Amino acid sequence: MIKKTTIAPQGPEFSELVQGYWRLSEWEMTPIQRLNFLKQHIELGITTVDHADIYGGYQCERLFGEALALEPSVRDQIEIITKCDINLCTPEFPNRKINHYDTSKEHIISSVNNSLTRLNISEIDVLLIHRLDVLMNADEVANTFNQLQQEGKVKHFGVSNFTPSHFDLLQSRLDKPLVTNQVEINPLNFDVAHDGTLDQLQMNRIKPMAWSCLAGGDIFSGQSEQAIRVRKVLEELKEEVGAQSIDQVIYAWVRKLPSNPLPIIGSGKIERVQAAVDAMDINLTREQWYRVWVESKGHGVP
Repeated sequence: MIKKTTIAPQGPEFSELVQGYWRLSEWEMTPIQRLNFLKQHIELGITTVDHADIYGGYQCERLFGEALALEPSVRDQIEIITKCDINLCTPEFPNRKINHYDTSKEHIISSVNNSLTRLNISEIDVLLIHRLDVLMNADEVANTFNQLQQEGKVKHFGVSNFTPSHFDLLQSRLDKPLVTNQVEINPLNFDVAHDGTLDQLQMNRIKPMAWSCLAGGDIFSGQSEQAIRVRKVLEELKEEVGAQSIDQVIYAWVRKLPSNPLPIIGSGKIERVQAAVDAMDINLTREQWYRVWVESKGHGVP
């Protein structure tokens, strides 16, 4: 059973694992199957769910909302995260010429209202700015956040894929702290462990959310020299720690980081979700953790 953890000093409680719904439109589930899947991972203790307005070409939030409407009381058992600021060129927005970012007040408010409608809820637990917008006016975003909170539409705010300096910039304009930074962490890409991102979060006792822990499947099937090296050492560690699969070793590797990341699970198969839950019992030694580091980097430590 997964426990709850406070993700920031003044932040909400999240489950230690987060169920990601960015591929929901690919799972080919009926509304009742979606609801049953949601209830199954809630039973495992995974109560936090991760969305974004753009997932599935702006369809995943709606699919989730359809399931939630079948049993509205389930809303009280979960924490819903969603994101905004990416503008995609899709049939829904035929006038857009390129994909771009937009953190204007108008866009954030419009995106939140659309997400509330699609998700079939009255309040978002945590809203994240999805990607760093070079044109972000921190004062405008802060004023927008304040308005959304006062209107009861969003409880908490955070960011995704932000650098430490941009995190600090936005935080400097806010009365309340940002509660997380959702960043990519996996054995093929863990730059955030070296560029100050995780250091900053650890310093402020804010837990990051880790997306793409399995590197989009590249760890399992990638043919780059890096992927082959990392896959080999993960197979060795699987045998050493008694794991069922290398993805369990990966989740343990991500969770070993002292900033205490919350891994996001991307699978729509409850067996894979259960395997991630079982991985919570795996504890790598420091040497085992660095064996993955060495194979990923292709050289020993300095």
